[in-house]
This record gives sequence, structure tokens and C-alpha cells, in this order.
Amino acid sequence: MVQAARWLGLSPDHVFGLAALPYGSYTAAHHAEEYRVGVAIGDRVLDLTSATGRLMPARAHLFAAGGLDDFLAAGDLAWAQVRESLTAWLSEDQFRPAIEDLLVPAAAVSLRLPFAVADYVDFYASENHAANGGRMFRPGAEPLPPNWKHLPIGYHGRAGSVVVSGTPVRRPCGQSRPPGADAPVFGPSTRLDFEAELGFVVGARSHRGEPVPVSRFPEHVFGVCLVNDWSARDIQFWETVPLGPFLGKSFATTVSPWVLPLAALQHARIRPPSAAASLLGYLTETAAWGLDIDFEIRLNGAVISRPPYATMYWSPAQMLAHLTVNGAAVRPGDLYASGTVSGPEPSQRGSLMELSWNGTEPLGLPDGTSRTWLQDGDEVTISATAPGADGVRIGLGSATGVILPAVMESPAGRD
Repeated sequence: MVQAARWLGLSPDHVFGLAALPYGSYTAAHHAEEYRVGVAIGDRVLDLTSATGRLMPARAHLFAAGGLDDFLAAGDLAWAQVRESLTAWLSEDQFRPAIEDLLVPAAAVSLRLPFAVADYVDFYASENHAANGGRMFRPGAEPLPPNWKHLPIGYHGRAGSVVVSGTPVRRPCGQSRPPGADAPVFGPSTRLDFEAELGFVVGARSHRGEPVPVSRFPEHVFGVCLVNDWSARDIQFWETVPLGPFLGKSFATTVSPWVLPLAALQHARIRPPSAAASLLGYLTETAAWGLDIDFEIRLNGAVISRPPYATMYWSPAQMLAHLTVNGAAVRPGDLYASGTVSGPEPSQRGSLMELSWNGTEPLGLPDGTSRTWLQDGDEVTISATAPGADGVRIGLGSATGVILPAVMESPAGRD
């Protein structure tokens, strides 16, 4: 395994080591409000916008705007070339004079949304999560819908509501129907929830009318990020008859500021459970794109769950194939998420709805309080790591959000 240059002083077990090299967008005091593209290395950030200007001028234009949009659109050959160059710059002493002054302490930068989100789709790929929902809401019946093991179910979300980690989340207002009521009421959601998910960031575009086969997944998807698909369950359950999620989901979706390239996850690849199933041809994959990623969820600093992504039934290649099989195109900046990551054990559930069993079993916290749903002021942090070469762990960063109180307004508008 290639080692980071000694002068970096990087611990070999740092989750943002040379095997990771995630990309993000940031501002720093010495750049005023100018956005830069950065790469995380240890506890520092390499100014890639300036580094490519010095060492890779033919690719510098991809990072000049300070976000990942142009780089995503450049395609897999550009992604591989830049990663190879980054590895050399950070491992070979000869590049120290060119980049040492471009390394900024991570604590000194403000991380931004790393790319402009073009479209957002959210899937429902965890069999454990789907089955838990079925047991809660259809007791005594088959927990999975009849189509669930035949296709990756999903819904089309709202790209404009995707925000970067650290952005506060306002409790949404909307319609819901309380248990036993004959008519709906309007007000702040009383069943606010989180969902720990993995997001997939599309780079190279496809053409309308031409599906993307599972074999071409790594040509179109650049990397992954963490996603919190915030959910107002009371609003969601009232409106999801007969169509899918709408206002119960569209108020906010939080993503981590670092996008980890697929190239960093080669040692995390496993066969997903769907590989053993008899599927329609367009969903049958020979390459293994299940992922062995360990999630951790903290509520107000306390670990409340550790969901394993390895149990997810549908792979991201299958999700992309299904997303495009009708001829829908993808474009740079499209984001699609896995749906809630939940394991088979109670301690591995990826939403508060599951952890509190739809509010019937309060979740105890170390401070003596308990939760059935999120309260104002609660902070949720989702983080994750994956295996790398030679037993090292690589990090995906974290996605954090704090709940702010609702702002009440009549549906008819202000007086």
C-alpha cells in the first residue's frame, strides 16, 4: 500500500488517509468568500484548485469554479487521472515544495455543498427497514409489498432542499390526521424523524432514451456521501395515500460535505443479498457492488445505532439501472440515495421510527431522557467508515443537523 509522505505527519490509521482522499468545497479566511475545491488528508485540506494550477494545468479548469460540478462532468478517465496524481503528490517528497503551503487545517475551513444537486431520488433498498415498516403498519400481513424483491422502489425528491452538514433543519408544518380524528389538522410535525442513508453522486451524463446497464455503473457514478433524509412521519403517513412521499420529505435532506470516490471503496465491495435472487435481466449484475460500510448514528452526542450497509438488498448499480430503464437520463450532480440503512438487530435500526417502534417504545438516552420522535434542539449526526487495503479503515465524514422550532403560518398565508 502506498504510504503518505512522512513530512505530512499523518497517522497510518487516520480515516482520511491516502486511501480515502474525498473531495469537497470550502472557503477559508485567507480566500475571503472565494470557493475552493479541497481534498481531505488527515486533519488538513489540500487546496486542489491551486494545486492543479501548479502541477496539472490541463485539468485546472475543472476546479476553478470552486465546486465539483465540472469535475463530475469530466468522466471516469479524468477522475482516475486526478486521483492518481493526488496520490503521488501526497506520497512523494519531491512534491512537497509545490503543495506544502496549500495544506490548510481542516478546523480553519468552512465546508460548503460540494456540488449543485441536479435531481434527487431516494430508494427503499433495505429489506430490514421495509419489513419493519410492514410489521408496524400491516400487522399480521406479509411485511414486504409484493413488488419489493422484484424492483428497487423509490420516490423522486426535491433537489432544492438538499443542504450540507451543519445546516439547521426547521421543523416543518403541514397537514396530518391524528389517530381517531375525522378530519386533518394543520400544524408543526409532532413525529419528526431521521433516516441514515448512503448517497450516490452521478458524474457522467447519460442520454434520454438510453438506459444505463448495471455494468456501466462506475462510468456514471463518481462517489458516495452520507445522507439524512429527514422525515415528518405524521405528514408523510397522511399524504401517502395513494401516492408516495411529498411534503413529509421535501423540507430538508442533509448530505455530508465530503464525496468519497468509488475508487476508494474497492476493498469494501461485496455481493448484495439480491445477487442470490432470480431477477429480470436488467437488474442482474455480475460485478459485486454491494458495499461493506459501517454506519454510526448519534443523537445529542450519544450513539443510538450502528446500522450495517452490507445488509442492503439492492446494490447502487441496480438502483441506477432501474432509475434509467424507462429511458430517463442522468446528468452531472444527480444524487440518489439508498433509503434507510437498517440491520437485523434492534441496535442496528436506521430511523427513530424503528428504534422507538413507531413511538410505542421510547428510546432511552444516557442523560436520563427518552425519545419517541425528535424534539427541538436535538442534534443528529450520521458517520460511517469502510474497509480499505491492509486492514485500514477509510472515512466518509459525517452529516449533522440540529432541529429548530417550527415557524407557524396559516395555509392561507400571512394576514
